[in-house]
Amino acid sequence: MRVLGIETSCDETAASIVERAADGRATILSNVVRSQLDEHAAFGGVVPELAARAHVTWLDHIIAQACSEAGMKLGEVDAIAATAGPGLIGGVLVGLTTAKALSAALHKPLVAVNHLEAHALTARLTDGVAFPYLMLLVSGGHSQFVLVRGVGDYERWGTTIDDALGEAFDKVAKLLGLGNPGGPQVEKLARLGDPERFRFPRPLLKENRLDFSFSGLKTAVRLAAEGQAPLDDQTVADICASFQRTVAEIVSTRAKSALARYRAELPGHPPVLVVAGGVAANMTIGAALNEAVQAAGARLVVPPIPLCTDNGAMVAWAGAERLSLGAADPLDFSARARWPLDSADMGLSHHGA
Repeated sequence: MRVLGIETSCDETAASIVERAADGRATILSNVVRSQLDEHAAFGGVVPELAARAHVTWLDHIIAQACSEAGMKLGEVDAIAATAGPGLIGGVLVGLTTAKALSAALHKPLVAVNHLEAHALTARLTDGVAFPYLMLLVSGGHSQFVLVRGVGDYERWGTTIDDALGEAFDKVAKLLGLGNPGGPQVEKLARLGDPERFRFPRPLLKENRLDFSFSGLKTAVRLAAEGQAPLDDQTVADICASFQRTVAEIVSTRAKSALARYRAELPGHPPVLVVAGGVAANMTIGAALNEAVQAAGARLVVPPIPLCTDNGAMVAWAGAERLSLGAADPLDFSARARWPLDSADMGLSHHGA
């Protein structure tokens, strides 16, 4: 089964063709991603209307390139999968409408993919991870722990009550004048800083729950920066290092608690923690998670970074996983700005299985 996957939920225009063998083995035949960093650079963040327009301009070309790199004609794919939400609704509409048109014209099945499910299943694409497993999704729009029991079967154990972690990185970078995207800039400067200089709060960390809160931490960073103004280069680096260390401690502590719950609720299943989302690229957070997983006697799986950030291969794979279970979607499936991974309609029933 060879599936074309289309991803346009934010500021990456992406298309990929992935092959799923009868035994579940995966092969990525092509994976093309076009970032829109240049279009949004002057605004310090993603502008939804500009993102949607860029998707309209580039998506046809990206799909054609994906087919070319896979050595296939468009009509040779077996199905079309596209992100149908959650995300910036203008961009989601561009990708989903294109997928519907291709599905109708080529008489191929359509799979409307939940963007979060695509992240959740990526570890099966890259590492063949068996169900069940625990996922930590940390990105610009999401920070949550999810128990992945199977395709369409998800239980959210914890989420952010305010900012997502990637968003917090971007906002800290913006207030320090570091540019966008903020995560890599903060991490780069943190290597030059003293993580002990500033003591920032760890919101919710003493509470017996798996939720995150980063808004208060972000405010503490702003107050520290205002208190040290005018900022010299070393102070900026120290703030970045202290912020990053605080975040790593929060995420690591939560991971230990989540793995303890996993052991308690799923005895007999070796604990596996899968990390997905762009923040997975942060080496300090990665090292803290690796330490937490080792202490818990668990296994850590982090897909290659290009497959942790938004891409078409994860969408194609999620589509293939659903199709292998007999699921497909009608052409009137609606795009969604919000679509929780643990919602009642995430199962296979509404997909015609």
